[in-house]
Amino acid sequence: MRSSNPVFTRRGFSRDGGYAGFNAGPQPQTGNPYAGAPTNPYAQPGNPYAQPQVGPQGGAVPPAPTRAGAMTIDSVVSRTALTLGTVVAAATVAWVTDMPVGLGVLFALVALGLGLWQSFKREASPALILSYAVFEGLFLGSISNAINAAAPGAAMQAVIGTMAVFAGVLFMYKQRIIRVTTRFMHFVMAAALGFILLSLVNVVVAMIGGGNGLGLRDGGLGVVFGIIGVVLGACFLALDFKMVEDGIAYGAPEKESWLAAFGLTLTLVWIYLEFLRLIAILQGD
Repeated sequence: MRSSNPVFTRRGFSRDGGYAGFNAGPQPQTGNPYAGAPTNPYAQPGNPYAQPQVGPQGGAVPPAPTRAGAMTIDSVVSRTALTLGTVVAAATVAWVTDMPVGLGVLFALVALGLGLWQSFKREASPALILSYAVFEGLFLGSISNAINAAAPGAAMQAVIGTMAVFAGVLFMYKQRIIRVTTRFMHFVMAAALGFILLSLVNVVVAMIGGGNGLGLRDGGLGVVFGIIGVVLGACFLALDFKMVEDGIAYGAPEKESWLAAFGLTLTLVWIYLEFLRLIAILQGD
């Protein structure tokens, strides 16, 4: 399975330190007794971590035996907490120092470059991921401070909204209210592509003709577009949870926890920015 998250799209988890992508040729499915089962929509050649939602007889998926150096939920949580903590710390510095938005945008471009570099790297690099978190945090702090000055309380509301979406999606995923299937994945990918293309067209039209472009970021249309962005972010989270669950269940190397942390951070930043824009529109600024 491929996630919509850029870092997971570039490369998937691999068994015992291998780095074959999910679309690689057939590989041995040792350690995965359910690969190829009809109930598993992700039983694809080259995906050693394809996990069924239920077992062959309809029961719960039995836990995989743990081994030294394997990815665990604790390792994913700790790396994610460290990465997000770095984002928050850098954002706080930018906020307190009243960093200009123009400088924040420059840092955003640096963060983009670092993020793309990590996405195309063969292995997860903690130093690169934490560097990305620093520059992304500086951008978020500067833009949040500017928007919060015009729309008081917007930043805190965006944080609360992001936390609520994360908790809600995690609960629904664990309860199997949200089921990540191939059709779900394809729908999210298509919707995300359309969303990004429309956003780019909106920017180009605004640059050429001035004003607000197609009007996708203000007024009633802006509110609808913002809500769609938040929903897409929630769908990204579900796909990311699936990738993490599969990696843990089938013994991905512990170093892949950094990749999971990076992917989750990208998604949470997306959701936060969409909330921030949405709240600013609703407050009329």
